[in-house]
Amino acid sequence: MYSIIIKTSTHFPVNKKKIKEAVERVLKQRLVKECEVSIVICGDRQMKKLNAMYRNINDKTDVLSFPQNDPTQPTPPFPQPPNNVLYLGDIVVSYPQAVKEAAEEHTFIDEKIQQLVLHGLDHLMGIHHDE
Repeated sequence: MYSIIIKTSTHFPVNKKKIKEAVERVLKQRLVKECEVSIVICGDRQMKKLNAMYRNINDKTDVLSFPQNDPTQPTPPFPQPPNNVLYLGDIVVSYPQAVKEAAEEHTFIDEKIQQLVLHGLDHLMGIHHDE
């Protein structure tokens, strides 16, 4: 069972069903049985604020991930929750940045948002890229 929580403002129209289906498909492929992940679709102002607060970067980005337990970090893992559901963490996507990138790449906004969410999911699962 997957718990995928998506929060977005009404002025950022996204296809929540397609996002959930894409996340579930990847989790099944990676043999993750039960987990929870939250996804927030926000504006550039909020994204810039999060970047400043957590990354010391005074700029906006397209996606941020906040893993609950990053296996690549030397910190000890969180204890197993009593309900045995793995909480992966949070993914934050900037809707305006997704719109801009979709236009540059000649793709649909919903497809770009899905791509960004799945990129964030990789980070939550400890899959990182070179900066």
